[in-house]
Amino acid sequence: MATVTVRDETATGRAIDQWPLTGLPERISARELVRLRARGWQAGYLGTWDGGYDSEATKLFGGGAWRASFHHQLVETDGPRDHDVHHCSTDQVRFARHDGTAWQPAPVTDVPPLVFTEAMRDVDLFVGVTSIATDPQWADRGADRFRDYWHRTVVGELTPSAQVRRDALARLLPRMAIAGRVTLADRYLHVRGNLRGYRIHLGSGNIMMEPNDAYLCIVPARGGTGRLHLPFEDDPMLSTILSKAIMLAADDSITDPTVLRQLAA
Repeated sequence: MATVTVRDETATGRAIDQWPLTGLPERISARELVRLRARGWQAGYLGTWDGGYDSEATKLFGGGAWRASFHHQLVETDGPRDHDVHHCSTDQVRFARHDGTAWQPAPVTDVPPLVFTEAMRDVDLFVGVTSIATDPQWADRGADRFRDYWHRTVVGELTPSAQVRRDALARLLPRMAIAGRVTLADRYLHVRGNLRGYRIHLGSGNIMMEPNDAYLCIVPARGGTGRLHLPFEDDPMLSTILSKAIMLAADDSITDPTVLRQLAA
């Protein structure tokens, strides 16, 4: 479980506030670092060379007066001959203020609220979308050191961005054709199909089938084919969840043999 701690850096360094983020992913797919760049962050490449094991992504805020730095590290593979970068782990977020000549580290208590919230929104969205927990095929890849983490996270508490997603669903669902077949709960969207019942985790987007909680693997089509276009384009997980809900509400119309085998199991 990850924990965010705000410290009084100008005095004793004591923790002045602390709260747990039980669903905050700590391991993410390295290829998804491109999402940071798409949102205006600049990040160096990770790799198995000297100096390539850790990096920081930076972005300017407040008209260039403030800079946020998001630190991350390379997660080495178990294979001695595998030197590719597959995953990285997330670390600290730090802030600095430009004094006219150089960047000076700033305590979080000095960071303007708008700068802080914009930066942390990006960070929370990034780790929430790119966590290995959102990979629907991860459980089928065999035992490894991340398997327990995956299982814990796919059903964990909602992150702040997932809570915002839940609020958006609460507004959207009553106006949709599937409104009579869905129920929004604390962490899940429950869907009543014609063959079975389902619940979709609002953080990871993973699906469990009722009544035996069997896992249902549905891999989104690559390239965005059929993707719902919503006024929340910075949260692709929202459209993924809605797409799955629409499909499962009419599960007797599914023709994909891989999905049908799972429904019949």
